Amino acid sequence: MRNIPQSPYARALGDRIEDLHPRLRAYFQPVPEGKVGVGEGVFQYVGTPRRWLWPILRVLERRGVIAACGERDVPFRVENRTVASRAIGAREFQLPGGSWTMHDAVAVTRHGRVVDELGEPALVVACFDVDVQGCALALTSRAVGMRLGRLRLRIPRLLSPVVRLTERFDDTIDRQRVALTIDAPVIGRVYEYRGSFSYRLEEASS
Repeated sequence: MRNIPQSPYARALGDRIEDLHPRLRAYFQPVPEGKVGVGEGVFQYVGTPRRWLWPILRVLERRGVIAACGERDVPFRVENRTVASRAIGAREFQLPGGSWTMHDAVAVTRHGRVVDELGEPALVVACFDVDVQGCALALTSRAVGMRLGRLRLRIPRLLSPVVRLTERFDDTIDRQRVALTIDAPVIGRVYEYRGSFSYRLEEASS
């Protein structure tokens, strides 16, 4: 029997997926075999204005987690695939210093949450609650940790940053909007990106 891939987001949402905007419902379904989901757009802002954080963030940048920058009007391209029921994403940012790619892989847990492993190879792991708010998908982190080989180290809750991601569809511009924020205890906002993009399915290259 053929193994049909499933979307971790659809599995986490269950019947709530019907509350999403129809275009988001399609976006969060599995990418069909032989296809790739392609998004192209512009981030109005990427990074953090806290320049003292940039040397620390460069460690994560080299592993494809987050970019050490603070830039406006950044073109980007997203490529989504479904592999073994995981959502595999690559987001290429056209930064002033050159192209940089963020990598992540999303799976679902038995508790109905999603786990996002970021980096290539995976370095940061975040577990999210999944919700629908006003026809938009909303993710809020419950735990953040580091992956060192097979070992996962969870950051204590009192020190852990809170990651929030919202995906919504804007009918007025016929584009999808995405916004991510990372807030750390005491420090506050340490990273964010926000922008809009168009999305389509294409034949995957061999």
